[in-house]
Amino acid sequence: MQVDDVDLGNGRITVAGHVRPLDDLTRQAVLDWLDHRRTRWPNTANPHLLITQKTAVELGPAGKLWTTRATRNLTATLERLRVDRQLEEALIHGPDPLHLSLVFGIDEKTAIRYADSARALLEQAAETRPLS
Repeated sequence: MQVDDVDLGNGRITVAGHVRPLDDLTRQAVLDWLDHRRTRWPNTANPHLLITQKTAVELGPAGKLWTTRATRNLTATLERLRVDRQLEEALIHGPDPLHLSLVFGIDEKTAIRYADSARALLEQAAETRPLS
């Protein structure tokens, strides 16, 4: 992913060729990282979003080993964040598999599973809500 893949002004991010809405959490994380990157390596010409001390003086991306180490032993793993984000999208915008497929670029079976989970959570919340 390159710095140009993040469009803060329009609230979009391009991941693997798919343009997606930029949620508030990701937007803030990107802003924090860009601030750190600008402070730490102000003269880098590296176009990649994630860079390291080594890659800041090159043009290549940070390696997979670096990203794996950077996220090791965190409670919020990348997988958990991905799952949480997809389920949150289904809860907020409705359990629509087509919407989930378009936003996240996931296949229809995965989108249907997330939509079914969201639907069950929404129904459970409606059943336990006190009557006014």
